[in-house]
Amino acid sequence: MTTPLSVPCPHCGALNRVPAERLGEQPVCGRCKQHLFQGHPIDLTATNFDTIAGRGDLPVLIDFWATWCGPCQSFAPTFTHAARTMEPRLRFAKVDTDAQPTLAQRFAIRSIPTLLLLRGGKEIARQAGALSAGQLRQFVDSALR
Repeated sequence: MTTPLSVPCPHCGALNRVPAERLGEQPVCGRCKQHLFQGHPIDLTATNFDTIAGRGDLPVLIDFWATWCGPCQSFAPTFTHAARTMEPRLRFAKVDTDAQPTLAQRFAIRSIPTLLLLRGGKEIARQAGALSAGQLRQFVDSALR
């Protein structure tokens, strides 16, 4: 058995210890009993950002976007599909830069969509622009080597 991973609950923020080999078994939060992974990106705000993206052992891929951005809108289904197929290898999240300007400023987001890959709250990779499903997988695979 491997060392358990710390996984923050997207619903209540509790930190859960989950054995790596059991991540794919629909683990639930020990506090609120909701699933830790739901197959869609989590909406991050200034309030929950550090609780979800700044803690835990899983990398977090964040899509910084805006409602008025055409490329953001066309990329959204690709990102959502990737969340269904690639979780629980990593967590998927979205930040609306218009609703959360402090987060966009904190990470120096200059264009959207921008993907930011964090591990332990630290940036490990960044990609500007909308990607195809294959390009998204390649970006993640390359960054997590």
